Amino acid sequence: MKLTTRSEYALLALVYLARHESEGYVSIDTIATAQSIPPKFLEQLMLALKRAHFLRSAKGQKGGYQLAKRPNQISLAEVIRLFDGALAPTESVSENFYESTPIEKEKKLTRVFRDIRDYVSNKLEKTTIADIQ
Repeated sequence: MKLTTRSEYALLALVYLARHESEGYVSIDTIATAQSIPPKFLEQLMLALKRAHFLRSAKGQKGGYQLAKRPNQISLAEVIRLFDGALAPTESVSENFYESTPIEKEKKLTRVFRDIRDYVSNKLEKTTIADIQ
């Protein structure tokens, strides 16, 4: 698993929104400036997060985005899977995105990568936005 810029920026935006939850809706420009994210890129990410029901939005002068779920209900794993897919180091050990790969020929090697997948997956599933805000 390797995080893309999409996942990194999405996580930064969610953490920012969690920290400013009491302020209501927050504009894209405010988040982009605070987290050094290109506004146009952030706009695309926010729409994807909204479609996945992590965010809600409002239009107008006091509009913007806010969390649609409590920060403790959003795991890092969910966000990373949304933008990057599998958490596994190879598709042949992925639980959600399985595809056959040459490494499956060696069972012990496959077991090592499955252990890595389990550790990473468990850590990211148990860690929420609330844990890092």
